[in-house]
Amino acid sequence: MYEVFGTLSSRAFRVVWALEELELPYTLIDAKPHDSVISAVSASGKVPAVRVDGAVLTDSTAIMTYLADKHGFLLSSAGTLERAHQDAMVHAIIDEIDAVLWAGARHSFVLPKEHRIPEVKDSLKWEFNRNVSRLADRITTPFAAGNAFTIADILLTHCLNWSISAKFDYESRKMQDYAKEMRARPAFQHVRALG
Repeated sequence: MYEVFGTLSSRAFRVVWALEELELPYTLIDAKPHDSVISAVSASGKVPAVRVDGAVLTDSTAIMTYLADKHGFLLSSAGTLERAHQDAMVHAIIDEIDAVLWAGARHSFVLPKEHRIPEVKDSLKWEFNRNVSRLADRITTPFAAGNAFTIADILLTHCLNWSISAKFDYESRKMQDYAKEMRARPAFQHVRALG
């Protein structure tokens, strides 16, 4: 049994979706960043965190990678070219999509008000749209990183969903169609219904 700390409106959604795809039992423990629940298990106070066998894992991508490696699904085998391509896509999503959205969030509500620069969001929105189009051009298979559903798809779809609430629009029809297909997956639908 995995204990997931976070909320479904956070990056914990990614971890819960991975657990649903893996058909593994878990408990979702409601924790917002830096509240006493998460601070009791993780010194950083960031969500998500997962407790397994007394150890606490942090960072949604690291947690998903651990789960996929441990249970032999959602990633190709380590040391293969397929895995290298998947890892490259995961890092591209983190660097070019997630990071831009996170910068927008920091300047919207995360940073102290006196350190926010709301004007930077126009530049971030332009960059996000450009990066989504570039990433769409890299996807030449049914899934983000090959012919099988992987954590890259979870990560990318979560970011594309996040962009909706953040009002970071993107023009790529290919990516819009991709996101629609990923959202139709039963595991995604189940997690969405939990929220």
